[in-house]
Amino acid sequence: MSVKKDPSGRRSVEAEVEVPGTPEEVWAAIATGPGVSSWFVPTETRDDGTVVCNFGPGMESASTRTAWEPPHRFAAEGSGFGPNAPPLATEWIVEARDGGTCVVRVVHSLFASTDDWDDQLESIESGWPTWFVILGLYLRHFRGLPCSTFRVMGVTAGPASAAWETLAGSLGIAGLEKGQTWNTPAGLPPLSGVVERVGTDQHHQAIVRFDGPAPGVVLIMALAMGGQVLLSLHFYLYGDHAAEAVARDEPAWQAWLSGLFPAAGNAGLTC
Repeated sequence: MSVKKDPSGRRSVEAEVEVPGTPEEVWAAIATGPGVSSWFVPTETRDDGTVVCNFGPGMESASTRTAWEPPHRFAAEGSGFGPNAPPLATEWIVEARDGGTCVVRVVHSLFASTDDWDDQLESIESGWPTWFVILGLYLRHFRGLPCSTFRVMGVTAGPASAAWETLAGSLGIAGLEKGQTWNTPAGLPPLSGVVERVGTDQHHQAIVRFDGPAPGVVLIMALAMGGQVLLSLHFYLYGDHAAEAVARDEPAWQAWLSGLFPAAGNAGLTC
């Protein structure tokens, strides 16, 4: 992964994925608030063109649409990396392919005369493969279904590898590979599913698609951040009983995480 640099000072990164669906179906997933919230983070699209993504308590990111060409392209610009950073422009492109699929491409760019923001751009680029797995699962298995999500979060001391070993081991997911089955251990809300993604030594994460009690996906992560490790389980539940399952199970998951990592506290996020 590397930042592309133009003589004009424009620096950019991009990522793409091929997903099932028509351009209109894919557009609904990447360009509307309910669609984006069904595979990424809670997102609100407002009538004035403002797009607000909520990455957690106190971590909102706002941008303003600068182009809108459904169902193929839209662009937005926001503060990106903070008030002292150059504006960050983001462009989304949907291209139809034969066989009922589309290629989704996202490009992030800014103008700068130094390398000060290159690490942040590369960090954004490296994160998209994870979210694109969930986008593909949503479009393949849950397209058009109502979605309710919740995230339980907390922090602990590093290193991230040790925190992940504890988290994955307690969930019974340690050592599993893509395609293997997984069930929650005793004492947690019952889930049964299949592992869809396993991270690397640098990316401590796993994605599981489960069948019930409401079908859905969970992204499990341990991420080094600011000298600590952020622990996160982000659940996407689909179907008519999703909201009911969120209300019932979110407190149990947060209590479990807080018990496993006492410093985690009550950091749940529900939308």
